[in-house]
Amino acid sequence: MNVLLGIGGSDDSLRALERSIERATAAGDDLTVAILENPESDRETSDIESRVFEALETAEFAAEVRHLSGDPGSRLVDLAEREGFDQIVLGGGQRSPMGKIKLGHIAEFVLLNSPVSVKLVR
Repeated sequence: MNVLLGIGGSDDSLRALERSIERATAAGDDLTVAILENPESDRETSDIESRVFEALETAEFAAEVRHLSGDPGSRLVDLAEREGFDQIVLGGGQRSPMGKIKLGHIAEFVLLNSPVSVKLVR
């Protein structure tokens, strides 16, 4: 499977990074990590990139790492469609006190507009 992971610097996206590497290693998937410009994140893209390369090195797993600028949701959906990815993986989906899932704007856009399967990692 050809998997595209969008990571914007949230704690959820960092968990999605670790789980995606574990899954790709076990399943033999191809993984591409797209570092997104996320205005809601306090982390700099250089810090996110360092975390990505550190996680890949620790797992001894090779993955392509890209930077996407512009609107993160639409850029991720465009990339997945243009390059034929089988799945987009995102971190996110917090539960509200009423038990409903609350999504960030990137996850919501991708879920509503993606031409491929989307996996949310919480």
